[in-house]
Amino acid sequence: MGIANIKEALWEIKQGVKELISEEELILKLKKGCPLRVKLGADPTVPDIHLGHTVVFNKLRIFQEFGHEVIFLVGDFTAMVGDPSGKNNTRPKLSHKDVLKNAETYKEQVLKILDPEKTEIRFNSEWLSNLSAEDMILLASNQTVARMLERDDFKKRYLGGKPIFIHEFIYPLLQGHDSVVLRSDVELGGIDQKFNLLIGRELQKTVDQSPQTLLMMPLLVGLDGIKKMSKSVGNYIGINENPVEMFGKIMSISDRVMWSYYELLSFRSSQEISQLKADVSLGRNPRDIKILLAKEIVARFHNQVDACMAEREFINCFQKRLIPEKMPEFDFEVGLPISRILKEARLCVSTSDAIRMIKQGAVKIEGKKLMHTNFFPEPGAYVFQVGKRRFACIKIK
Repeated sequence: MGIANIKEALWEIKQGVKELISEEELILKLKKGCPLRVKLGADPTVPDIHLGHTVVFNKLRIFQEFGHEVIFLVGDFTAMVGDPSGKNNTRPKLSHKDVLKNAETYKEQVLKILDPEKTEIRFNSEWLSNLSAEDMILLASNQTVARMLERDDFKKRYLGGKPIFIHEFIYPLLQGHDSVVLRSDVELGGIDQKFNLLIGRELQKTVDQSPQTLLMMPLLVGLDGIKKMSKSVGNYIGINENPVEMFGKIMSISDRVMWSYYELLSFRSSQEISQLKADVSLGRNPRDIKILLAKEIVARFHNQVDACMAEREFINCFQKRLIPEKMPEFDFEVGLPISRILKEARLCVSTSDAIRMIKQGAVKIEGKKLMHTNFFPEPGAYVFQVGKRRFACIKIK
């Protein structure tokens, strides 16, 4: 790779990166002219990938465009251990059956972003399942308890008297061992993964591998504008959500948060985004700018026709206060409680979420606000609405 190409690649790679360890190492690797092995790992703890995940996937796609080898690592083994990153409590462990089911959906969704012909998909159970007791002891001997307690979430739990289980100390070692097995030159992750990524560098040094360069991306704020996007919090936008739902959720973010979405999710140039900010400062309605963002993202994960349709539905539903022309349809047997219907129709994340929405007066049936959480709908066909943007046609038989 020539000097000009290295400068171009480095500029593209560094855009939006929160922390790079280290730029000097990356330049030396690029100068060798060989395709780099670029790794990104994800534990399939939930079935859906959301826009927060795509921040690092978009960066991975840039490496592909410059001819590097991309490895998407599905952490089917580590998902059963549970990464405690950013958590004040131990994460619940998942069954292998649930993990494998989620992993299949991950593969399908990831290839909406990455080039299928240039993406190597691996599962870390290939090697982690074969580690013997002796292997695990040798792996654990590479780090001290004091080193593990340097990790911010562990430190807070230790000082707060909350339990830390031994398997949680093992998790960063397993993720680091993945880098050794895959001989990764570069690893990507969110800034909350810094400790785990550094462990990978340290383990590579113990086997005389060149330590991987680390690119850490900022965390996308969720719909609440406060916490990072997370399915467990319920403030997420799934990339498999229907166009109308996705469009409506993007339009619900605050004007302040909108700019971080532009910077982390949009493929527009920094010059274009700066111009949009200037337009708003000169009086252009931020809603119009948000519509551009919503159409761009919906078109990326669906298509341009769906994006235009979603815009029309948004205008009809939220500016003209009309019921959408198209909505998902569900059939249920009579006798089911309303909370379960709302959950099964994907109008609410869970039954507890459904009960909370009813109590908040956010659930309507045929335009009338539902007042009781113990309601059992009679046979018939109804339009259910939750909040401002979630609709479904429900048939009770």
